[in-house]
Amino acid sequence: MPIQTIRAQRLYRQIADQLLALIRQGEFPPGSLLPPERDLAQQLGVSRASVREALIALEVVGQVEVRVGHGVLVLERAAPVEAPVMHVASRQEPWAIDPEFESEIELDLDQEIPPFALLEARRFIEPETAALAALNASDADLEAIRAAYQRNVEDNRHGGNNMVGDRLMHIRIAEASGNAAYAMLLKHLLGHQYGVMFRRLQALFMSTDMPRRSQQDHSRILAAIEARDAEAARAAMAAHLDHVLGVFFDS
Repeated sequence: MPIQTIRAQRLYRQIADQLLALIRQGEFPPGSLLPPERDLAQQLGVSRASVREALIALEVVGQVEVRVGHGVLVLERAAPVEAPVMHVASRQEPWAIDPEFESEIELDLDQEIPPFALLEARRFIEPETAALAALNASDADLEAIRAAYQRNVEDNRHGGNNMVGDRLMHIRIAEASGNAAYAMLLKHLLGHQYGVMFRRLQALFMSTDMPRRSQQDHSRILAAIEARDAEAARAAMAAHLDHVLGVFFDS
């Protein structure tokens, strides 16, 4: 069966697109069943969860019918499904706030998050993104993390206080984790310019050697990810964020 091993992020999209291509090529004609989830996961080199998400995506666009306990039936379609699959699915039913919650929750994506809350959330999230990046990062992901690290080095060399390279490295690691939810969270948390509260905290408590120490932390995180050492990456990221929390809130 001509299936290629997949290791990049957003696996379910790539799995769905690969299965769709095989259906179009006649490997799985209408009326036939796709291989069981377990077999597909083994052949693709991915988790069953990713395979199941891909099959649901194909069902959303009407290419298959998932019959629990009986298999996944390939359907005949009058019009071909476009690739990538999820571009079609997202147009059919976009991700949006549930109307039931419109009057129940306040969502201001531009509101500044208090510095301790921001760093505390990152302390619990980012060690896991680093560990996952060590396991899942593609060559392109690793190159993007290295480029962000070099931007961090250049920022420090020229005395930049906006920490663009620093924040970009953390975002690239989250993207490399293969978990779209982690990537979205970190892009929101770090994609904004630092607010007035965070900037004042920096002015009052950031030591003169903190950029250098953070750069050293980043070097250790990068090395662990490049070595595909998930535990070392997790520990290095945790130590880095503990260091930042300590500078700002224990000094």
